[in-house]
Amino acid sequence: MNAESETARDTEGHADGRGDRHGERPPAQVAVVVIGYDDAAHVTDAVRSALAQGPAVREVVAVDDCSRDGSVGLLERLSASEPRLKVIRRRANSGGCGTPRNTGLDAVTSPYVMFLDSDDVLPPGAVDALLAAAEGAHAEVASGLCVRRELPSGREVPWQPRLYALHAVVPRPAQRTRLVHDTLCVNKLYRTAFLRAHGIRFPEGRFPYEDVVFTARLLAAAPRIALIPDRVYVWHVRRSEARLSISLDRSGVENWRARTEACRQAYEVLLGAGQKELARTARAKFLDHDLRMYVRELGLRDAAYRRAWWELTRAHLAEYDADDWARNPAAPGRLIGRVVLASPEPCDLPRLRELAARPARLYPPYARAADGTPVWSDAIPQVLLEPLRARPVRALPLAVDAELRPGARGTRLRLRLHELYGRVAQAGPETVDVEWRHRDDGDVVVRGPSLPLAPCAGVPGADETAGSAGPGGSADPAGRGDSAGLSGSAGRGNSAGPAGHGGSAGSDGTWSAETAVDLPPLAAPGVGIWDLRLRIRFRDGASRDVTAHALTGAGLLRRRAVPSARHGVVLVQPYATHSGALALRVAPGVRGVLSVARARLRRLLH
Repeated sequence: MNAESETARDTEGHADGRGDRHGERPPAQVAVVVIGYDDAAHVTDAVRSALAQGPAVREVVAVDDCSRDGSVGLLERLSASEPRLKVIRRRANSGGCGTPRNTGLDAVTSPYVMFLDSDDVLPPGAVDALLAAAEGAHAEVASGLCVRRELPSGREVPWQPRLYALHAVVPRPAQRTRLVHDTLCVNKLYRTAFLRAHGIRFPEGRFPYEDVVFTARLLAAAPRIALIPDRVYVWHVRRSEARLSISLDRSGVENWRARTEACRQAYEVLLGAGQKELARTARAKFLDHDLRMYVRELGLRDAAYRRAWWELTRAHLAEYDADDWARNPAAPGRLIGRVVLASPEPCDLPRLRELAARPARLYPPYARAADGTPVWSDAIPQVLLEPLRARPVRALPLAVDAELRPGARGTRLRLRLHELYGRVAQAGPETVDVEWRHRDDGDVVVRGPSLPLAPCAGVPGADETAGSAGPGGSADPAGRGDSAGLSGSAGRGNSAGPAGHGGSAGSDGTWSAETAVDLPPLAAPGVGIWDLRLRIRFRDGASRDVTAHALTGAGLLRRRAVPSARHGVVLVQPYATHSGALALRVAPGVRGVLSVARARLRRLLH
């Protein structure tokens, strides 16, 4: 701790870490570093969640980054009754999270350390689970599952669940390169001496995404890592807050600049340590995660932002080499990156947004080069789509249009599946399963029928490359306006082989299905949002889970009041998400209608 820049109130007790003499309690071995700035509303909840972990926690080091809202007073009052709490107040705000974490790390006296942000909490048992894993595996790091909890809804989404599906011990990070995808520093327990011996610290000052660089420095030191499926961290996501967290505030292009810089430094750290596979994986993670996330939001930004973002991205991707692009060349992130590199100006943004969705959707035009090779578009023929021909149908970026029309006589859902260079007809689409999943509680699902997919009739004069946008354009995915329906056509070179029982495609290379939507089950939970999920089944038993592009145009995506025997009225509004997928807002009864009206009024006032 720098005595010139910080002041400390140290009221800790039991610093020797000894447990109960009869061995009934585990020894106190863990320090939890809590950092905060102007977060009086939440910081004591975070500290209490750390103290509540029990006797394994020797000390909680709360570092206040020169708050002005009374946070320090709250922490000092709490420390008066809690001898394990140490409060450190920095005399100057650092502008980021790295410096206060380093300050806390310098003050730690325990064998193990964790990090906690002031607006999050540790769930009960987190420290015990991580400590047992670390000691049982003789690991320098123990890592567990983090969940993102959306507030106020309470919806929880696990972070990197594949990595934490089972208990595992990884002798060296290079043996499990997916560790690079978990860039969080807060869901881990670290051996303090290991961090200090290898000089592993956070970037200082205002450095957003400091945990990306910290994690790279950690992995570069090749620690032995224990993985556990236990929930060890709750990351609170408050999108309605007046001041968004650094990770949520992506409105300015400086945020993207900071993220690309953090990813660049992480790559250099890993490569410099001789961890070539981890470095390659870090670049692949940027394409699959970071790039796709920001591309989905590009349509929300103004032209100046999009130009600056495009320029920054091109500069970052120009550092990639041939091996970076050769790995999994049909992956959506790599295709997006190639388009950005190929065009000096922003182009095809709606189509890129669809490809950035999860699951990815590749929309028309399905262009070909003169020799018949699939390419991105006539304007960007250097981006080849040939690798899609070798991709299994269960991983293809299939495109489905969805049109939902609520009405007094019933609500109808119409679907249209596009051909993709003959691969769909070759696989033979037979049926599509319809499912509505509640946005705030993914366990609440309303399943519709399994619908037969019928080949569509041709569209006279249609062409598969119609409406492709040039490098400077920003056409919609079909290139001719959403009202046209993205229907596309088989056009030149898009004919397919026999489709067997699934039926060959019509001359426009599409299949369709239609069904009624049963509104009462969707209205039963009250006001809420439902996401449409589809599963396309093929004749060989394979299937592909997809979302559907929400068609816009005359009469579509409008709010309608539908009569209901139970609720009197149900307010129904189909809408397009940021990635262009169809979702449905439902507000039953007079109370539901009033809640929608109040929410709309708040948006107008603010």
